Amino acid sequence: MHLIPALTIVAMLLASMTAAQADGLDAGMWQLTTRAEINGQPMPPQQSMRCLRPEDVADLDKTFSPVFNTVNSACERTEHEATPQRVKWRLICKGQVDMDVAGEFVFETPQRYVAAVATSASMLGRPMQSSRSVIEASRVGACQ
Repeated sequence: MHLIPALTIVAMLLASMTAAQADGLDAGMWQLTTRAEINGQPMPPQQSMRCLRPEDVADLDKTFSPVFNTVNSACERTEHEATPQRVKWRLICKGQVDMDVAGEFVFETPQRYVAAVATSASMLGRPMQSSRSVIEASRVGACQ
């Protein structure tokens, strides 16, 4: 008699756990809210819109990984992980300005993702700037 409600609760818990991370994102218009901190000082939140086309969501690794075009620096990707639920990377650049950039994008549902990107820059061994950004993004409709 009590077995049916217990099985229903277990099934609901399992369904919610598997839904905690999506397998990819839906194409469309996305609203992003970015909360940044530069050298420990919080900046006002920034909102922006981004259109993710079908080809963008078909290759989330390419869409959410950094492109490094540097002058007077050599960059190396020291960490990289890409799954349908997450893209995580770290890039270290050495040269005139040394940079360490790490990011992680977690695709919670096909309609929502969150991300964190941390950057530190130094010149001649002296810290110049560090920043951390937290991004929350939600799909708001079709691209226009």
